[in-house]
Amino acid sequence: MSRILLAPMEGLADDLLRDVLTGIGGYDWGICEFVRVSNSLLPVKTYERICPELLNASKTAAGTPMRVQLLGSDPQMMAENARRLVTLRPAGIDLNFGCPAPTVNRHRGGAALLGEPELLHAITAAVRAVVPPEIPFTAKMRLGIDDTSRAVDNAQALQAAGIDELIVHGRTKVDGYRPPARWEWIDRVRAAIAIPLIANGEVWTAEDFRNCQQATGCADIMVGRGAISDPLLARRVRGEAVGGWEEVQPGVAAYWLGVRHKVVPAHAGGRVKQWLAMLRRNYPQAEVLYQQLRPVKSADEIDRLLFDAGVLDRLPPASIWTATAH
Repeated sequence: MSRILLAPMEGLADDLLRDVLTGIGGYDWGICEFVRVSNSLLPVKTYERICPELLNASKTAAGTPMRVQLLGSDPQMMAENARRLVTLRPAGIDLNFGCPAPTVNRHRGGAALLGEPELLHAITAAVRAVVPPEIPFTAKMRLGIDDTSRAVDNAQALQAAGIDELIVHGRTKVDGYRPPARWEWIDRVRAAIAIPLIANGEVWTAEDFRNCQQATGCADIMVGRGAISDPLLARRVRGEAVGGWEEVQPGVAAYWLGVRHKVVPAHAGGRVKQWLAMLRRNYPQAEVLYQQLRPVKSADEIDRLLFDAGVLDRLPPASIWTATAH
């Protein structure tokens, strides 16, 4: 059976949403948001903050393994931080060569490195030297910066440096998230390397999943925004009988209650609105909720609206806003 993997999504899939999505089910493993490595050895608490699953044997509450992703451009510092991460026994370690965000790229991180296959090799080889063979070691890359001319060179450099598997997002940095994903180029990369390749990009439906497999020659697919817009997608791909909004709604409630514990009230509403904005692609009920919540800033008022809509079965106590929210 093909593996269905949950993509790392900075600013979208934090530990709360990862818990909800993997609780709904269908994912073999996933990758957390990236840990940015610059010129220092990060404390253990940084890894545990970005990937709290490390405190639960590197698994979500539902038992789905969650790997930790490192982003940086200095081979020595990446290796030193990977050495510390290894002591936390992550389910796997992934290297980020795919983030297209300008704030990341300006500091020579993510997809900005795709013009330098030699540097990709140096970073990856340095990390490989400290990651024991029993911990899965992968890298995630895009097809290039503004064209695909170095896609194969980059993939071969990563393979030569010792990764176990490669994940390829079928777009360049300049492409951002604009469709279409260049699945045919993922196939070219797959044919040029000997290690397993996992395809990623523009998979929103079960039909997209199958089409991506056919176009890329990859059995295993990593799903990103499609997983957030349809939390039942992985189970649909597996041919399971799934419901609709009635299966998603408890996840929305759980996510909101989690956000209430984790985030200060002034910022909490934006988190649930962001998810509802993506859910409305597939669920009319999410569109209704989104329009109701959109002008609302008060977290208490969001409580009342979600309660009136039947999403919450009771109004949370005011004490849920804890001193630990940040």
